Amino acid sequence: MPKNKIAETFTGPISVNTKGVGFFDPIVERSPSAQGYGGTKKDRGSSIEIQPENVNRAFHGDVVEIELLGQKIKNREQGKVLKIVKRARDEFVGTVEMHPSTNSRQAMQTYVVPDDKRLYVDIFLPFGSSASKWKISENDKVLVKIVDWESLRGEVLKVIGKKGENNTEMESIVLEKGFRIEFPAEVEREAEKILENYHISAIADIKNRRDMRNVTTFTIDPFDAKDFDDAVSFVDLGSNTYEIGVHIADVSHFVTPGSALDREAEKRGLSVYLVDRTIPMLPEILSNDLCSLNPDEDKFTFSAIFKITAEGKVLDKWFGRTVIHSDKRFTYEEANDIIIGKSDGPHKTELLKLNNLAKKLQKSNSQAGAVNFEKDEVKFELDANGKPLRVYKKARLDTHKLVEEYMLLANRAVAKFIFMSQNQNLLKGKQSVYRIHAKPDADRITELAIFLKALGFDLKNKDGQVTSKDINALLEQVEGTPNEELIKTATIRSMAKAAYSTKNIGHFGLAFQYYTHFTSPIRRYPDLLVHRFLERELKGGKIERDEYQKFENICLASSELEKKAADAERASIKYKQVEYMQEHVGEEFDGTITGVVEWGIYIEEKETKCEGMTKLRDLGDDFFTLDEKNYTVKGEKSGKKFTLGDSVKFKVVSADLDKRVLDYILV
Repeated sequence: MPKNKIAETFTGPISVNTKGVGFFDPIVERSPSAQGYGGTKKDRGSSIEIQPENVNRAFHGDVVEIELLGQKIKNREQGKVLKIVKRARDEFVGTVEMHPSTNSRQAMQTYVVPDDKRLYVDIFLPFGSSASKWKISENDKVLVKIVDWESLRGEVLKVIGKKGENNTEMESIVLEKGFRIEFPAEVEREAEKILENYHISAIADIKNRRDMRNVTTFTIDPFDAKDFDDAVSFVDLGSNTYEIGVHIADVSHFVTPGSALDREAEKRGLSVYLVDRTIPMLPEILSNDLCSLNPDEDKFTFSAIFKITAEGKVLDKWFGRTVIHSDKRFTYEEANDIIIGKSDGPHKTELLKLNNLAKKLQKSNSQAGAVNFEKDEVKFELDANGKPLRVYKKARLDTHKLVEEYMLLANRAVAKFIFMSQNQNLLKGKQSVYRIHAKPDADRITELAIFLKALGFDLKNKDGQVTSKDINALLEQVEGTPNEELIKTATIRSMAKAAYSTKNIGHFGLAFQYYTHFTSPIRRYPDLLVHRFLERELKGGKIERDEYQKFENICLASSELEKKAADAERASIKYKQVEYMQEHVGEEFDGTITGVVEWGIYIEEKETKCEGMTKLRDLGDDFFTLDEKNYTVKGEKSGKKFTLGDSVKFKVVSADLDKRVLDYILV
């Protein structure tokens, strides 16, 4: 950099790869309220690269201040970290390793090798520290906290178990993402006290609720569900008109603002779902008992009740607290068999009517522009030790769509009711938590359109601007083609992320002007807030001015926790897929090319969706290079091409559980 020239500096989050190389992108607009740093858009090109010697002990996600060095390496601008503004985290999960010590006082030195390889250094556990207290040994998985960033000295917070054991690995995923498994004693005690007093309080509270215990009501959930937070009721009113109730567990009756349960639920944000377990937002006393709409039990609910014609037109709606008595607990499969005539079970008339109406609601939403992102999901059959015996694609049944449509109806109606309420609330229209989905970024849509063009498909857009109907038109084009799943994935990645906000901007993907999450307060904290807002609105209350920032902060935190929970779920799926493929090394499968990069091609197995990579050097006796524009790798001598979306046959070469990586080779 020339003398006397002031270095250009930026502040924001840094990304760090497994080699310790940092990347800083000053282009992305950032929310000052969300992150605590500037939100000005800088007119710059690609990310700034920071070599390991200039990273200055910054780790992935840290907020840092960097300066430009005024030089480039391979045409990439170089920078240097000046200081760490804020650490992203200080707790990490890793595996204990012991090495011979140079210190005469101890034979071995103890380190923790982090599971997150972007933490490119090991954490040191000094002699006589918490390592001794916990009596840890080689290959233990532990949760550690870094207490000295200069020396990278850590202390053990928890010994999780032996590396490679199912329970250890699943808990490690949860802890690594920052979630906790056990509830504080204070929270458990509060839940137990509520249970003790429940029957006394229930008798007094029933008279304040709409009594729907004599109305036909049932739940429809996965076969392995532990809690039931929504139920549907049905009454034939005659004259082709029906009363349909969407009944949601009244968690707000038990979890009151400021209580230990409320504080813990806010901190957790949501329940976390892994392949083999659920980490609940609320203790089981509530989630599996008091708030679970178990069959043949009186339960408190918050309900949205609709009067609907046979054509799916909503004539009237009612919101309020109720008491119900579920007549039946259906699994999705059981209810679906009744609908399709495979079995003759209870409540057949109600199920058929509900299904017929749900299809009309779905058609109406689709015509309005709701994007139909139905993607394949994988399920696992596990043995008693959590080992995967089978991986298969989850079937999408009519009953899944049935429940989804009535939940959408309730969520939309509640959001609109609160927003449009005639109560003279302060800052009208902002008195709730909304589930929002912004329009896609124009640059991303332009890139998506180029990608699709290379695959032979067209996405209608004008300078990157699209409507949800344009997206639907694309999805109709690709339906049934070999590239359907690939294109759906690429399209989803080009969309904005749905999030929580006190500011209603609508939901692009659903084509709803008003939308919220009202239907799962057992497992989502924002839903619990919506119940409180709805209750306040029904009683004519108002929100004080100083509450808005508090609720906006909760929305931002909940959105971030949702991303972490999704990461944890994906990590558990990937772990089990790699574990499954360990038993199939040397076997051949059919797959689809899902990615092409300069070092290899990614292939997804068609049935299990287990994705692995074939390195370019393993493609044969040729020199293969990446044609980035056409999403192809091509051999210089042979001219042979491998293109995104191609069907291929491959053999599993190796399955590395530590790295959660599968290596494939084409056959």
